[in-house]
Amino acid sequence: MSVHSSTTCEPVGTRINEVFTGKDDKYDDPLIFDPAFKVLLDETDDPQCMPTLRKWVAITVISSAALCVTSASSLAAFTESGIEREFGVSHTVAILGISLFVAGLGTGPLLAGPLSEVYGRNYVYQVSYGLFFAFSWPVAFAPNISVHLIFRYATGFCGATFLSVAGGSVSDMFSNATVANPMAVYTISPFIGPVIGPLIGGFINQNLNWRWTYYIVLIWVFCELLALFIFVPETYVPVILQRKAAKLRRQINDERYWSELDEGEKNLMKAIIISCYKPFQLLLLDRMALLLSIWTALILGILYLAFQAFPFIFTGIHGFNMQFTGMSFLGIGVGMLLALATQPLWNRLFSRESARFNGRPPPEIRLVMGQVGGVLVPLSLYWLAFTTYRNVPWIIPIIASALFGTGIIFVFTSVFTYLVTAYRPIAASAMAANSALRSAFAAAFPLFARAMYLRLGSVGATALLAGLTTIMAPLPFIFRKYGSQLRAKSRFAV
Repeated sequence: MSVHSSTTCEPVGTRINEVFTGKDDKYDDPLIFDPAFKVLLDETDDPQCMPTLRKWVAITVISSAALCVTSASSLAAFTESGIEREFGVSHTVAILGISLFVAGLGTGPLLAGPLSEVYGRNYVYQVSYGLFFAFSWPVAFAPNISVHLIFRYATGFCGATFLSVAGGSVSDMFSNATVANPMAVYTISPFIGPVIGPLIGGFINQNLNWRWTYYIVLIWVFCELLALFIFVPETYVPVILQRKAAKLRRQINDERYWSELDEGEKNLMKAIIISCYKPFQLLLLDRMALLLSIWTALILGILYLAFQAFPFIFTGIHGFNMQFTGMSFLGIGVGMLLALATQPLWNRLFSRESARFNGRPPPEIRLVMGQVGGVLVPLSLYWLAFTTYRNVPWIIPIIASALFGTGIIFVFTSVFTYLVTAYRPIAASAMAANSALRSAFAAAFPLFARAMYLRLGSVGATALLAGLTTIMAPLPFIFRKYGSQLRAKSRFAV
């Protein structure tokens, strides 16, 4: 007896579960696991066969949870002066609230990824977000700077689940033909979060004590936690089947029902060890993955550096107060939303290319978007650099920052999809490697931003950043042309 997959929709089960044709030597006793009793996926279990509304509600909750996490990273940008006064620390120590949170975001996926493949997406979401909520209390009510900084790292570590596991949930619920739009909605959430954080933080810290920043975070995280429990179902198919097999064993008292995870006896510690060293092995031995990851890390580092640069430009030069300085980040946010609005155009382009290659286009097709982003990022930074003079209207550098926001989304979407398709056998490790390097840059850049802007001025410092992104801009053009040759020589790529 077996439960076979349905053909009325396009279930993921048709890709994961085939009819079992032989018995594994490890299970000689049919009373333990009988091959004929392997539980397969059917339409009622398949996350891709859920109603569209339910899937989009789940995507909305997951994306808003990711938005909350990354907003919490940058909300701290305007708490620095309050922390300096209350705890009697230097500005550099106060900035560590951002850097340590981002460091947690970089290391958290090394644990969250393996756990999600053993216990499922939902369990990891609920536990990690519950810990995120619990650890936010000592951040908000910290009696000293040590407690505050330690738990800022802890909250970043726990919140990182939504930067590593959530993409898997999106692909669980949508087929390859329909995943582009929901993935675009999810992808923009972690990147628009750092823009919304200063906007909210500016208004809070202009009018209230700095601790209110973290009181608001507590309320927001609690609402997201409730939504996760109510609206987000389990979507990881191996865990769904494992639970289904266990339910059948209980209901009819027959131990022969089994699933892939029951057979696999996954070694969790081994998976965690692999998830820790495999990404760094990829960075060390594959130049293409290394250079693309450095490119995205540089751009994210510049975004987090902006939390120190924008107050220098808009408060110091244009005389903005705290809340209006926070609103100056809206330019980047508008640019990101404009990038999201172009997704249907990119979908049509990729569909045409897919048809041209009989449904199997090379991964380098995905770098077209990165070529556009690679031009927009340095162009916007040069524009921003040479319009930061006092006699230039403040709206001009904000318009320049909008192009920067558009370029960010194009670059990250392009690199992410390229890494996943070009390194498909180790896609999780490729993304973890990229995440670790990005987080390292994002944690480090704010620490030297103020000194750099004081020494070089707003024009020189921003132009320096523009120059660095100009050096990296040719990468998508080079890899678009030579990527297939490099992949053929790589020990990791497809």
